Amino acid sequence: MIVLAFKNFIRSNSVKIGLSFLLIAGIVSLFVGKQFIEKQQQNIIETARYQKEYIARNVNYHKDEIGLLLYYLKFAFVNETLPINGLSIGQRDVNSSIQSLTIRGLEAQKYDADLNNPTNLLLGNIDFSFVLIFLFPLIIIAFTYNIISEEKESGTWRIVAIQSKNLFLYVFQLFFVRFVTVISVLLLVLFLAIPFLHIPLTNTFWAFVGLAILYIFFWFGVSFWVASLQKNSNANAVILLSIWIALIIILPASLNNYLVNKYPVPEALATTVKQRKGYHEKWDMDKTMTMNKFYARYPQFKKFPLPDKEFSWLWYYAMQQMGDEDASTQATAFKEKLIERNNASNSIARFIPTIHTQMQLNEIAQAGLSNQIQFLDETSKFHEKMKLYFYPKIFSEVPVNSENWGKFKVETFKNQRTNGSLQTYLSLIVFSLLFGGFGWVNFRKSINKL
Repeated sequence: MIVLAFKNFIRSNSVKIGLSFLLIAGIVSLFVGKQFIEKQQQNIIETARYQKEYIARNVNYHKDEIGLLLYYLKFAFVNETLPINGLSIGQRDVNSSIQSLTIRGLEAQKYDADLNNPTNLLLGNIDFSFVLIFLFPLIIIAFTYNIISEEKESGTWRIVAIQSKNLFLYVFQLFFVRFVTVISVLLLVLFLAIPFLHIPLTNTFWAFVGLAILYIFFWFGVSFWVASLQKNSNANAVILLSIWIALIIILPASLNNYLVNKYPVPEALATTVKQRKGYHEKWDMDKTMTMNKFYARYPQFKKFPLPDKEFSWLWYYAMQQMGDEDASTQATAFKEKLIERNNASNSIARFIPTIHTQMQLNEIAQAGLSNQIQFLDETSKFHEKMKLYFYPKIFSEVPVNSENWGKFKVETFKNQRTNGSLQTYLSLIVFSLLFGGFGWVNFRKSINKL
């Protein structure tokens, strides 16, 4: 019976067109992801090459003063881009994955972003997560909106009811055929992505696959429930499309509007301006005030007294540090608001399966807001490490040629792998079972009336 149901389903031209469209969209998304990954990798290669050449050139130009040399030198810190990021780009196309920092004030450098075409950012990337979240449900709706209603409208439903020994099993088989067909396309695209994007078969990849399958299962649960309402085909289509619009467009936009107003994030520009203002004000202030604050922050450097001259690198870098200190309130507020917004969105998204899926896909691919927050934290630690390494050398005025400048390579931040926990899947499991259970109850009632 199920083989016959499959043959009847797959021979339809509209089904073939729908599956072909889905497969082509999935393959196109892989090309988009590959292009993004290659761009990231090329940026890292270029950054490493640039850093090596830049350091060598400036060491040659500024041989006498290490303080002046380190005014110019930049050291790169990279946020690791996983191959699976090609499936879910998330915020990686907006937030820079590479920080090139001097040891001067951090806050004026931390929020530098890559230059991108604003039109491209507005349109977004058609990555696989977009295809999964937006397009797969539409195909599911097209395949399932008239499963029962079409037979009722053609007058064959009562014949099927009389001839079928188990009418509910017959309905289940119709949905199962469509589910297997859509899942086959999903898995085909995902397994094509393994060699195409060079994705290793780790727990991270399987977590991504599991979440994608559950998302498809959720939409079949919704379609199963709508079919159980026993409406006509037009009503089913309207209901399903209304649910799609609500879950895909209206609720995400409403949530974003709520979060923006509930947790207003101070602009990074304000933090940058505060840092620069705090630094520039130090030129007109008593040097002793600046040095006292600097020594309070770094008591280990009290052994380096302020030289009795108009300008010293000790005082200059102390001013830079105090600029960051003056901006610390804004920087802390910026970070706290981002964390609050991320936590709130995660909590609310548990009740909106589409948003939850998108956020969890980004988390697995390390392309979400939490990854960016951790990267900014690690950037601060990297900057602090470089300062504490070079400050003693600057303050004691060691010769430039005494340092092995070739040892400074691009450093990489590797986020902890996300393999998927129960929280990752729970929302989709609960809502899938909920809609499936309601559909089962409705079908049992309607079958008993026949």
